[in-house]
Amino acid sequence: MNRIAESELIINNRGAVYHINCRPEEIAGTVITVGDPGRVKEVSKHFDKVEFENKHREFIVHTGYIGNKRMSCVSTGIGPDNIDIVLNELDALVNIDFETRSIKEQLTALNIIRFGTSGSLQKEIEVDTFVASTHGLGLDNLMNFYRMQNNEEEKQILQAFNTHTQLSSGNVSPYIQMASVYLLKHFTANYHQGITVTCPGFYGPQGRVLRLGLAYPQLIDNLTTFHFGNNHITNFEMETSAIYGLGKVLGHHCLSLNAIVANRISKTFSADGSLAVENLIKQSLNIIADSNL
Repeated sequence: MNRIAESELIINNRGAVYHINCRPEEIAGTVITVGDPGRVKEVSKHFDKVEFENKHREFIVHTGYIGNKRMSCVSTGIGPDNIDIVLNELDALVNIDFETRSIKEQLTALNIIRFGTSGSLQKEIEVDTFVASTHGLGLDNLMNFYRMQNNEEEKQILQAFNTHTQLSSGNVSPYIQMASVYLLKHFTANYHQGITVTCPGFYGPQGRVLRLGLAYPQLIDNLTTFHFGNNHITNFEMETSAIYGLGKVLGHHCLSLNAIVANRISKTFSADGSLAVENLIKQSLNIIADSNL
């Protein structure tokens, strides 16, 4: 038995993991992640019963039920670095024995589903519609710190993407990971499907110009025009690739669902982004509860 040191897995005085401040029994087997801490209550207001609520820094957790389906909603904050914290700590809650500080012999696979907002990179994917991400393609560097393997299709998509964009010849080292097919198959009707690109920032990394010039001024065009077989890039945001990458190496089922609030090609923005998110939440929660995921 290899004991995990106190400096590596920090457990506080109430027996909870450090950042999200939860004990193992306080997290359900299905976890909804949202970037905005204020969005947790917008999810949990649809629960029939909330049994646990907690807040620590930007990490808010509500656990409850819709019918007999137990689920948790966890806010991550913005960006891949926060996803690194949340997914590793969710995994620790179910797969590490906090008493012995050792990895359990029997591992548990969580269902982790992101409810987020995103910008469309295709004119026909209009604002206020939804995207279920078939792949997360990371322009951040998070998964370059972990050992991650790709299947042959992922390798081919990534090679074609690097050839098309030439990003890998600069300071960017893209990576890719697929969604959980187990989860994705339930989100087909009323969801666009395609590759979601994850960026490490909102302005320059997403091609926005305010006062600073861009190192990759053709980024939007290169993302929009990329195709590999039936695969194309539908949207971009700031968390999906990190969720898919970490979820894969940790053995969890992950899916990212996004409400489109901006279309970067038609230059439009949702007239009511909050309503778009509310519609995504209601529709997706119904699928999760009815499908018994």
